[in-house]
Amino acid sequence: MRLKPEQLAGALQKGLAPVYLVSGDEPLQIGELSDAIRNAAKRAGFLERDIFSAESHFNWSDINYAAASLSIFGNRRIVDVRVPSANFGTEGAKALMTYCEHLPSDTLLLITCGKLNKSSLNTRWYERIDKVGVTLQVKPLEGDDLARWLTERLHARAMHTDQEGLQLLCARIEGNLLAGAQEIEKLYVLHGAGTVSAAQISDAVADSSRYDVFKLVDALLSANVNRIFKILAGLQAEGVAAPVVLWALMREARTLTKIKLALASGQSKDAVFRHHQIWDKRIALVDRAIKRLSHDQLFSILHLSAQADRQAKGQETGDVWETILAICLRFSGQGAATF
Repeated sequence: MRLKPEQLAGALQKGLAPVYLVSGDEPLQIGELSDAIRNAAKRAGFLERDIFSAESHFNWSDINYAAASLSIFGNRRIVDVRVPSANFGTEGAKALMTYCEHLPSDTLLLITCGKLNKSSLNTRWYERIDKVGVTLQVKPLEGDDLARWLTERLHARAMHTDQEGLQLLCARIEGNLLAGAQEIEKLYVLHGAGTVSAAQISDAVADSSRYDVFKLVDALLSANVNRIFKILAGLQAEGVAAPVVLWALMREARTLTKIKLALASGQSKDAVFRHHQIWDKRIALVDRAIKRLSHDQLFSILHLSAQADRQAKGQETGDVWETILAICLRFSGQGAATF
């Protein structure tokens, strides 16, 4: 049964499933959902826990051995399997299929992992878990979803703010839920329960936006100039090395060039995107970018990137960050394509 994160609490009140799979790329939500499952299991008498970290060379048969072994004290147990890479492989798939076909009555299996791609969601082992247990996919919160999450977090502390305060809080923590939770705790310590104003939030909350090169690339693909400026300034302020940013820009320009050439040769868009591992929400971003950017513009971006690389190495004069900004603007269609 597939549940949304906000549906888990109600489902746990009705009873426990034998298997839970929590996947996604938002650590705070995954941690809190897992804690809720473990706490519900503990209240139901699952007092022992075996923890496995499925790193390289992990023996997947261990989870079935653990489930089959008898507890010294006769307690029910949680088999807690953590798969940071979200790569289950053939052995993992077989072990999970076997487990789901012979569910032990005294064991609860909890699996947490990184974000699963679309192909993983259609595998037999995932569908089997979905049939006998509960699957939850955690996604980064944005826009109204982020505002709703912050509002609920404030209400949990009997705190309230107006629309201006909520918008400011969203802007300051932008997608970083751990930072958001910490800042709300800070506001509670400073001001206690009740209404907190936008001015109080402005004074107390640090700008904890999660700026990284991947968010910058998404902003480039969507041609969101304001966001490009904001993220690029954040990367520079955080001391991210210019070559790291350049690497991401050049990689994206080369990928877009290869995609355009493949499409021009008559290959299908689905096959080309799959070959270049363009999945999920990035499909729309990349599609818009390849329609917006010509071959000449992409070549201009690569030419300017080479100049920035020489500046970063001290082989050419000029401010590398100014050149990186120029590259970003060309991605968005705001800069000249001549060189």
